Amino acid sequence: MNPLNHVAIIMDGNGRWGIKNKNSRNAGHKAGLKTVEKIINHSIKNKIKFLTLYAFSTENWKRPKKEITFLFQLLETFLLKRLENLNNQDIKLKIIGIKKFSKKLNQLLTLAEKKTSNNKSLQINLALNYGSKYELVDAFKKLRKNKDKISEKNINKYLQTKDIPDPDLLIRTGNTKRLSNFLLWQLAYSEIFFEKKLWPDFNEKDFNKILKKYKLIKRNFGNI
Repeated sequence: MNPLNHVAIIMDGNGRWGIKNKNSRNAGHKAGLKTVEKIINHSIKNKIKFLTLYAFSTENWKRPKKEITFLFQLLETFLLKRLENLNNQDIKLKIIGIKKFSKKLNQLLTLAEKKTSNNKSLQINLALNYGSKYELVDAFKKLRKNKDKISEKNINKYLQTKDIPDPDLLIRTGNTKRLSNFLLWQLAYSEIFFEKKLWPDFNEKDFNKILKKYKLIKRNFGNI
């Protein structure tokens, strides 16, 4: 059976779920947060060491200002209420992306990273204001600035995911089959599962079904 160290998830469908069930996109984001907590707990149960969640992309700034404000307020509230619990669960939080938010949220994210930095049970990489194309361009700029040789090893060194193993598995919910500028370099050999369910409807049973399927896949990495 395949070892499973790192799962990445594109949590798609919150807004559509909210419109369908509550006539409010924001209600969908709130419901999606409950799914996040379920999947975090199930990841710990399955001894997964890294969980990367695509929460807000560099392209998401195109959304209505009210929705963006609600999303970040939701994140602030979650961190204020749940940070102690995350720490008690031995969970490490790392932000990948560009920290260009309100002063309050930036400070809160920095505090969360610092407070949980020594935890070992599970590392959650929260992709906020993240875009893979920007990440790659930035890595090449740093390569040039430091006059490093262009190599796979050196590119990895300048990515926001340095010291994090590449995902073994990518899950995208919401019945959409694209990567949406997420971990384009890191997903080169990841197994990809597209799930029809919208993110708030995704549950531990669905997650477990995918994990079981993943473990039975013959992974060749270019070999026979």
